Amino acid sequence: LVTKTLRVVRPQTMRVRFDGSLQPGVSAKDMILHLIATHGANGARGCAVEFSGQAVAELGMEARMTLCNMAVEFSAFTGLIAPDAKTLEFLRGRPYSPAGTQWAQAVSYWQTLQTAPGAHFDRELAIDCSALEPQVTWGTSPEHAVGICARVPGPAPDDADRDSRQTARAYMGVEVGQALAGTPIDAAFIGSCTNSRITDLRQAAAILRGRKIAPGLRAICVPGSMQVKAQAEAEGLDRIFTAAGFEWRASGCSMCFFAGGEHFGYRQRVVTTTNRNFESRQGPETRSHLASPATVAASALRGCIADPREYVEK
Repeated sequence: LVTKTLRVVRPQTMRVRFDGSLQPGVSAKDMILHLIATHGANGARGCAVEFSGQAVAELGMEARMTLCNMAVEFSAFTGLIAPDAKTLEFLRGRPYSPAGTQWAQAVSYWQTLQTAPGAHFDRELAIDCSALEPQVTWGTSPEHAVGICARVPGPAPDDADRDSRQTARAYMGVEVGQALAGTPIDAAFIGSCTNSRITDLRQAAAILRGRKIAPGLRAICVPGSMQVKAQAEAEGLDRIFTAAGFEWRASGCSMCFFAGGEHFGYRQRVVTTTNRNFESRQGPETRSHLASPATVAASALRGCIADPREYVEK
């Protein structure tokens, strides 16, 4: 209180390299869920993480934000991606960006923010994205994620993790060996700081256009900001969502988390673009399956957890 500072331990450095290119229907949300599932929710504890590699370079800026947003679910101190031409183009002319000579000065400085060749990292991880499937969680932690075509995994070798997985399966009402694709859902939610940017809404709308959600399903879309909401409405995305059967809401945290207000309902099963799926996160004993906007849109149409690649043009 006296110094008005927070004392922290200097983080170690970690580089996560996402190699290869993503297939159609696979997104940044799938990349980060797979990373967390592979290396654990504590995999980056005490580390500042730099995301790099071909797959990251090919992502748009908003998809990169999804990676960095969910670095906290990887227990990272922070997550970052080196600036490149896409970064500069994204920032050019935006509100509060430098202009004129200040822009040139800023660009000159930003271009120095690159990891030096041969730099040493305390830890390095590599993920092959070329065969990565859309991901969906089966349990109550972001690390409980598998490919959309996979089945609910069995006990873990570690005794402590074995108990937590058993508890997660019981809470979620799933069994070992159960196929996740085809699991009926009660609701679908597109929103949160993780996946409700304009590109997220465009991806979901592309799947929903001209189609209707499953009968009896509750589906909600909450744009990430009022600016995103206005842009989506200018592009007519709101009409696509409402025509499909989604509720179109004002921006905000909404039902990303349950704090005693509106919720999805007791033990309702929801496929959601949020970043967390802890017990009762979206309602009293609500069962939340984390997924990408494309997977949520496809699941809303089918009334069950569904593979978005069925709706994506190759």
